[in-house]
Amino acid sequence: MAAIPPVCDFGWQAPDFSLPATDGKTYNFADAAGPNGTLVMFICNHCPYVLAVLDRIIRDANELAELGIGVVAISSNDVAAYPQDSFENMAKMGLPFPYLYDETQDVARAYDAVCTPDFYGFNSDGKLQYRGRLDASTKSAGPDDLRRDLFEAMKMVAETGNGPRDQIASMGCSIKWKDAT
Repeated sequence: MAAIPPVCDFGWQAPDFSLPATDGKTYNFADAAGPNGTLVMFICNHCPYVLAVLDRIIRDANELAELGIGVVAISSNDVAAYPQDSFENMAKMGLPFPYLYDETQDVARAYDAVCTPDFYGFNSDGKLQYRGRLDASTKSAGPDDLRRDLFEAMKMVAETGNGPRDQIASMGCSIKWKDAT
């Protein structure tokens, strides 16, 4: 069953974090931040929604980096229940941006992450300006000519510090939370 996050809470301050990455470093929000904004995305290795558009996520991340947007991805899934999302398997993804492991799931809770993918676009002051979809793709990639919602929104953030008022929520697999026991 697909999960859908809430709409953008404009101006919400990005929570800080300190998480290990697949490149052997530890990152916090400031490390990930770009001079014109920051994209924090919650993804995982096995989600069909993520896998369907991973090439587009990489394309947009690379192009956003050229616009001064820092990009970081976080995996918060319960790896005991979903071993394909383990840190070792995360490293095999070979992503061109920092891929962080939220073992305690505290960062996902601080961000109120709902699904994979879940995108958070912050301006240069760390204030939320976008919480929407990549594009209109679902469990399978849509046509190549789909409007690039995430890219266009973050380009606007880079240029103006503000995101678009009209946003369409992302959709994906729910975060795989650990049992509370």
